[in-house]
Amino acid sequence: MTLRPANSFIGSPVERIEDLRFLRGKGVYVSDHSRPNQLHAVMFRSPEAHGRIMRIDVSRACALPGVRAVITARDLGTTPPLIPLRLQPLPELTPFHQPVLAFEKVRYVGEPVAVVVADTAAIAEDALDLIDLEIEALPAITDRASAEEATSVLFEAHGSNRALVWTAVRGDADAAFAQADLILKETFRVQRHAAMFMEPRGFVAEWDAVMQRMQVWGAAKVAWTNRRILATALGIDPDSIDMYELDVGGGFGSRGEFYPEDYLIPAAARLVGRPVKWTEDRREHLMCANHARDIECNIEMALSKDGRILGLRGMSYSDNGAYLRTNGSVGPRNVSQFMSGPYKIENIHLQTTMLTTNKTPSGTYRGPGRFETDFARERMIDLAARKLGMDRADIRRKNLVLDADMPYPLATITPYESVTELDSGDYPVVFDRCMQEFDWAGKTALAGQLIDGRYHGIAIGSFIEGGAAGPKEDARLVLGTDGVLTVYLGSSAVGQGLQTIMTQIAADAMEMPLNRICVLHGSTSHVKDGFGSYHSRSTVMGGSAILLAAEKLKDRIREAGAARLGCAKDQVVLDGEMVTHGGRSIPFAGLSPDPIDVEASFFNKKYTYAYGTQAAHVSVDPGTGHVRVHEYLSIEDVGRMINPLTLHGQAIGAIVQGLGGTFLEHLIYDANGQLQTGSLADYLLPTASDFPNIRAITLELKPSPNNPLGAKGAGEGGIIPVGGIVANAVANALSSLGVEPMELPLSPSRVWRLIDEARNRRD
Repeated sequence: MTLRPANSFIGSPVERIEDLRFLRGKGVYVSDHSRPNQLHAVMFRSPEAHGRIMRIDVSRACALPGVRAVITARDLGTTPPLIPLRLQPLPELTPFHQPVLAFEKVRYVGEPVAVVVADTAAIAEDALDLIDLEIEALPAITDRASAEEATSVLFEAHGSNRALVWTAVRGDADAAFAQADLILKETFRVQRHAAMFMEPRGFVAEWDAVMQRMQVWGAAKVAWTNRRILATALGIDPDSIDMYELDVGGGFGSRGEFYPEDYLIPAAARLVGRPVKWTEDRREHLMCANHARDIECNIEMALSKDGRILGLRGMSYSDNGAYLRTNGSVGPRNVSQFMSGPYKIENIHLQTTMLTTNKTPSGTYRGPGRFETDFARERMIDLAARKLGMDRADIRRKNLVLDADMPYPLATITPYESVTELDSGDYPVVFDRCMQEFDWAGKTALAGQLIDGRYHGIAIGSFIEGGAAGPKEDARLVLGTDGVLTVYLGSSAVGQGLQTIMTQIAADAMEMPLNRICVLHGSTSHVKDGFGSYHSRSTVMGGSAILLAAEKLKDRIREAGAARLGCAKDQVVLDGEMVTHGGRSIPFAGLSPDPIDVEASFFNKKYTYAYGTQAAHVSVDPGTGHVRVHEYLSIEDVGRMINPLTLHGQAIGAIVQGLGGTFLEHLIYDANGQLQTGSLADYLLPTASDFPNIRAITLELKPSPNNPLGAKGAGEGGIIPVGGIVANAVANALSSLGVEPMELPLSPSRVWRLIDEARNRRD
């Protein structure tokens, strides 16, 4: 008997399965979901950045018709629950955890002080004006200088605004600097900006007092972790909570972390005995969802006269805002550990100090820490090339990690010790491909040229993208009696095309057509445990778990087939949706009277590292400071592609986000800690027409040895080097004026000022 050819969905540009539903307007988001007899919640937030709560009177608000409850910190016990750190939960960071409602002090504008629950959201909004809050204002800490001076301290018991210092070490940095021919020392700054997904956050929660069961709709990213945090805060068993994932309008690292509202809405539902719904408006999102970036890097680089990078050392300062919640230390940690990037730098001593200020707390945003550290490193390499009289491309290529060096250890980070290594890759091959596709040699003639009133410049730079955070992911496969395969996953969908990708993996693993597979994900009722979607992990970890579960399922199918065919299990052959033996065949549909159900976990503690090179061609109008991107190219090796179509969309989208952070996006506070960019009229975002000429090419050169798919996470790479590459292209364009951008964003006003200052120095 000749078996049909094996499936080959992996690697095929399958159009997104979920898109047809979205395009027809049949997506179901939190705002679409309602429960019978539900109430609506609105947050009363602090109008002050820093102060002591002297009095809060909610009696007038409670008396408003339609108001069912006004919840303050005193309603939650002696001390409100604190939001723990999900990642790097160091005990020394416990003093900086955020209470779910402010008590004693407020520490940023927008911090929740009370929750109003009413018949309608409009009534709840009206009740906010009836809450009397008296705050004794304290000096606001809004920058590094005031944080370090400690003229005012956010946490008096700690006595300092310094929360923690991360240290990354490899080799002997001091010895490397002692033998260097060139030492550069520079300061770089990346502004505070954040993930601006289209659909703001929201929850619907319902408490069943009889069954003692909580249901929460609106889970995203890390539902199982958040269930455990919520259960602890509510004092109930995690198994008595069901968290349901609905459709999500983007995530980018910010959505799905545990915020005060993750506790407050379920707690309110239990208190009032009715379902409660809350949806965030855009001002709340800008003011209260995790911010990101906001890093200053004071860096030294040691080089030999032939352009070898001998060492890195220095100190960076991260403005983490008022509290350290969920994953707030990831970005600062990454700044130090990953500053070497794809380059062979043997001697490193880098530190990052996390500072608390009276701003919204920070968390992760696509490429956390890597966007910032790549800006500093790539700018530094260009400056070094100029000092040494070397070609900017040559100096980079000379320092790239080689295939023969793999696996290549990166710096070790402490105090939460993290040891990691680049897993595989041929970095020079990708670098050369980028130079060829970009026509680096041909475009070099443009450098610094004034054409039609605009100075032109080019730049190139390389990057790495870490992915596949462990320790595990779970998958459950159920072959129904109708022959349909249902795949349940612990991974979550945050807009990355998870349903399509996992369907492709399952279809190949089981040799079944796509239309016979249903993928369900993200809800805690699907599998026993799950770790969610972050750190470019969902495909590698969730996909690998599917492969393991598929092997278990095929074994169980053979057992069922053997019982029906009257033979040994190892004599049963799987052929598509049939089991066969001795000329007899039985379809999967009806093979067993009951569904065949298996579950498997994929364990992995080693990261994957995609890598690539990007290049940019820009021009600058010296009269206005406006920068135009003429061409942006990215080449990235992801090990093994599951779906080139969705991957291409991820790469292009990430680059656009990087360009937005490079040119436009800036969360600005005044000296009193008031957010000045509280709407999309003030906080500018890129649109489809801003950057039309972007190309992304994805390669499959070096599969990862750390997972059975050979895949590497690829959702963040596009954004990582953008700031540094564009800044270098602007410097290249304005080289005749001596302009050196050291700070983002490169808004027209900032670029114009740099040009004006350079001209004044020259005059």
